[in-house]
Amino acid sequence: MGSQPRRRKHVPQRTCVACRTVRPKRDLVRVVRTPDGAVIVDETGKRSGRGAYLCRQRDCWDRALKGRHLERALKMTLMTETEALLRTYSAELPQLLATDSEESGGAAKRGGGDE
Repeated sequence: MGSQPRRRKHVPQRTCVACRTVRPKRDLVRVVRTPDGAVIVDETGKRSGRGAYLCRQRDCWDRALKGRHLERALKMTLMTETEALLRTYSAELPQLLATDSEESGGAAKRGGGDE
């Protein structure tokens, strides 16, 4: 008696500017154009300025830089040095993220494999 169902906590969602996938904000990396015009990677997601989100995979970063998606989202042209710093950051990321089916082993979605 008196026990109410717990509310699910709100999880902010953001969209990757390269692949357009919607993911929880914490799963993405924020790139910020600060008020003074510098472009930096914001791991905390709390820096002041105009931000754009990218998946934590090199493929999205390459696509965003090559296709100028990041420049459009930040509403500025990236300097060569800034682009080089972003490419250096992305070089340490995995090429592709594991999909949900790969993480769960895929067996549950294929019927368990008892065929």
